[in-house]
Amino acid sequence: MPEDPQVTSPPPGPSERPEGGLEPRKVTDAKELRALAHPLRLRLLEELVVNDPATDTATATELAERVGESPANCSWHLRQLAKYGYIEEAPGGVGRERRWRAVLEMRDLDSTDQDIKYSMAADAVYNMLINHEVQQLRQSTAWRSSEPSEWRDAYGSTTGIAWCTAAELRAINDEIFQLLGRYFSRLTDPSSRPDGARLVRFVSWGIPARPYERDTSATDARPSDTKENDDA
Repeated sequence: MPEDPQVTSPPPGPSERPEGGLEPRKVTDAKELRALAHPLRLRLLEELVVNDPATDTATATELAERVGESPANCSWHLRQLAKYGYIEEAPGGVGRERRWRAVLEMRDLDSTDQDIKYSMAADAVYNMLINHEVQQLRQSTAWRSSEPSEWRDAYGSTTGIAWCTAAELRAINDEIFQLLGRYFSRLTDPSSRPDGARLVRFVSWGIPARPYERDTSATDARPSDTKENDDA
């Protein structure tokens, strides 16, 4: 999965520390992954991120009103997110009513060399996140026509296909990660945001277009060819 600097659970980061000192934390516990693989937990986390992750905090009751679930159900799922470090308790809670905020941290979900349980959990999270982002893209068409012209002109999506080596594919993915990483600090530092800046979603992936097939042309000579060569 290519480098996509999502706040919640980004995929594998580059092999070297990217520009700006941004380095994902490698996730090795399948339970941490499974904690995110739940639709309501993703919605709760989304609510704490999309308003302003640097300043937005909310209680279970407030979030329940936003997502249309019961406070008790939201409270339980929030505690699960907190247990595995996706959110944390924020100041300002009253009595037993906790306030929560998102933990803005890059996570490396690379399943290479991991056991089957981890790989299955990583695949589940990856598929859920991609489906979620595609849904958000579709929903954005509902308000695109009402955007100011400068923002309509700024909208963009890119699709393409090209012949690349594995090293070139990795370099492209790393370059995209580094490009977006330069803006990541603005999530936690409102003072660094230019006037007129808005929260924008980015999704990127670079993957082989077909499953890998080993080239056997050099080792699949016909027996008759071999015999003829021996006779020669």
